Amino acid sequence: MAKQPASNRNSKTSNTSNLLMQGSILAIAGILVRFIGLIYKVPMIRILGQEGMGYYNTAYEIYNIGLILSSYSLPLAMSKLIAARRVRRQYQDVQRVYVCGMTFSAIAGGIMTLILVFGGDFITTVIFKSPSSALPLKVMAPTIFVFSIMGVIRGYFQGQGNMIPTSVSQVIEQIVHAAVSIAASYAFMSWFASQPNPRSYGAAGGTLGTLCGAIAAWAYLAFLMFLYRKYNARSLRRRQQIPVEPWSRVYTALFLTLTPIILSQFVYQLSGSVDNSLFGQIMDAKGLSETERATLLGIYGGEYRLLSNVPVAIASSLGASMIPSIVQSRTRHNRQEVKHKIHMTVKFNMLIAIPCSVGMGVLAGPIMQLIFHDNSQLSADLMRIGSLAVVFFSLSTVTNAVLQGIDRMSKSVTHSALSLILHVILVYVMLKHLDWGVYGLVIGNVTFALIVCILNWFSIGKVLRYRQEVKTTFLLPLVASSIMGAAALGTYQGIFFLTHSNTISVIVSVLLAMAVYAILLALLRVVTEEELPEMPFGRKLLTLFRMLHLM
Repeated sequence: MAKQPASNRNSKTSNTSNLLMQGSILAIAGILVRFIGLIYKVPMIRILGQEGMGYYNTAYEIYNIGLILSSYSLPLAMSKLIAARRVRRQYQDVQRVYVCGMTFSAIAGGIMTLILVFGGDFITTVIFKSPSSALPLKVMAPTIFVFSIMGVIRGYFQGQGNMIPTSVSQVIEQIVHAAVSIAASYAFMSWFASQPNPRSYGAAGGTLGTLCGAIAAWAYLAFLMFLYRKYNARSLRRRQQIPVEPWSRVYTALFLTLTPIILSQFVYQLSGSVDNSLFGQIMDAKGLSETERATLLGIYGGEYRLLSNVPVAIASSLGASMIPSIVQSRTRHNRQEVKHKIHMTVKFNMLIAIPCSVGMGVLAGPIMQLIFHDNSQLSADLMRIGSLAVVFFSLSTVTNAVLQGIDRMSKSVTHSALSLILHVILVYVMLKHLDWGVYGLVIGNVTFALIVCILNWFSIGKVLRYRQEVKTTFLLPLVASSIMGAAALGTYQGIFFLTHSNTISVIVSVLLAMAVYAILLALLRVVTEEELPEMPFGRKLLTLFRMLHLM
């Protein structure tokens, strides 16, 4: 096989490095956002209790479905359409895509907001058997309209290859969200203490923070677009190489791009709402009160899923940055570059997701106690059983992004739908006939993502004739993570025996685990000296490993 020219290799390396760096900017912001979410959820749990968090999470699941159906996919669709036109230097068409996106977002976001405001009582009472979730849902509903407008601006910048505006806006959104949620939850619990169910009002205070955070992020992005107007004016003065697209064609392209992404995301994210609905219906028939159901869902959604979603933020960020990058490579008909980007993105993602899954599994109880002050066996078991979901959701998120980037979005929809059907059957059996309760939700959460992974990989391999390298992407990281997990557990038990402090024991064992894992990656040659510079901060790590004679 002929060697690639040096210029081609350098170009491919540069492009992949930029992809991972842009994705890492989003990932760092995503992790910071999730970390802030963990911090503010702790006082919210204390204020609302697990029952109040159950109302909050049920309202959030319904809101999330409304967001997906209306505007959640706008940033991905906008970035994909804009990236393709930028490669072909269709600068006027870029602006037309932006205007069409704004029009669509205002209409779709406005309609969905009205549906949730006026239909909230029916949805929460009849479908979810949680009437106390209606008020927090109605308070949160206008967030969809704000997010719709904001999503178009985020997609515009992502399509330009700039992830910083999205990242900064996410951090601003979460900071305001956290501050208002804590303050409003406490205030509403005090002001409405005499009401029949004050925890419903407290949960509404928490959802008010969601709305205020979105407004703050939108204001920041709107200001950036105002500053960006000079660049837009210069772009419009450039002559396009081909005629400007008619408005009808732009709207058609937006619709055809959005529809499969919306369907894919809708089916993919629907599992959480289906779980809540099934749990509410079946457990209500078994005699559990609304308070008992809300408490269990508060542990499942407010603790387990919240914590397990933190590492998945990396996959979501890499996927968001991968789509416009793959579109650009495909527009240039560079198949090898597409394959290399997929390889490095999946590998980088697994290098993080696998140790996170193992660490959460072996230190489940101590972590839940440290973060949520919950030392119950139930919460620890949920995390221990469900830690595998971190790997499968991370992988399924990235592979969904690959399918969207290579114009196989219908496959993503089909795979999520098939997995959802099997998921519903499995969860129904575990809840109705096996009486596994909330454990059934956790097992269903793991299997849903696993099935999506398998189906996605089959389609990617068939379309691109691509197979992910297994040894250094999956097997060796798993070996390193297993040794790391044993070291972390042994260190925790030893330090806890000496100090009787869960906080000190967790912090020391986690820091040691990170160091052990990094050394093992180098010793086992999981990452080569050629691959490391392509990864975020890879050159600095390479220098460090060489100083330590590990490479």
